[in-house]
Amino acid sequence: MFNKKVKKLVLGGLMVVMAASLIGGCGSNTTSSTANNKIVVGTNATFVPFEFKDDKSQDYTGFDIELIRAIGKRINKDVELKNVSFDALIPALNTHDIDVAASGMTITKARSEKVLFSSPYYENALAIVYKDNGNIHSLDDLKNKKIAAQMGTTGSDLAHKIEGTTVKVFDHSNEALLELLNGGVDATVIDLPVAQYYSTKHPDAKIQILAYPNTKEYLGLAMNKDNKALQEQINKAIADMKADGEFNTLYKKWFNVDAPADMPVVLDFK
Repeated sequence: MFNKKVKKLVLGGLMVVMAASLIGGCGSNTTSSTANNKIVVGTNATFVPFEFKDDKSQDYTGFDIELIRAIGKRINKDVELKNVSFDALIPALNTHDIDVAASGMTITKARSEKVLFSSPYYENALAIVYKDNGNIHSLDDLKNKKIAAQMGTTGSDLAHKIEGTTVKVFDHSNEALLELLNGGVDATVIDLPVAQYYSTKHPDAKIQILAYPNTKEYLGLAMNKDNKALQEQINKAIADMKADGEFNTLYKKWFNVDAPADMPVVLDFK
């Protein structure tokens, strides 16, 4: 009688342990949508011409959007886009709310310590934007001025380092430009292609653009540190696109020039 009771208790305990292990095993596969045939892509859709909403269709478009969709086809993944504020992209990657950040993100040493980056896909630089009568010709002319920038960007970081400046940060680059046009600041520091695109679309704004010296930088797609397999897939897709010409066709469509032939495959921060 005693032995039968012991056996029942042991068997019951084993069943509980097995059930718990099964539940735990199921949960471990739900940390990322890449386990399915889908990648959730976070983007801050205000960064023209990289990511923005088309005025007519209200669909997401831009160089980054077309690039990640082309990559999705090559790695057999559906792309689900999620509009996220720029400064929330890395936290969203770290909590697996998104799988990829495709949002004109500059590859920096500090960010590389938090996330994985794809091979660089765009050679970028920063710009100082000011009004026609702004009388700004160099960095020295920005001292003790009011400057607008987008929150969480390298432009914001540099603006804060200029002597005596008052920096106003905004969620979007177009808000920083609007603050300049409304007279709230003397200049704004944003990405050069954004400034150039804006000036062609708004010639009546009468703005001047000055390339920010020594700010060559590269943009990359970001992923969670645990997602090396996805990083490898994306890097292969980018390399294949460059090899067969699709990348250059896409680049020329959005920037009207050929993609640089000497872009690095990996950025090594020492």
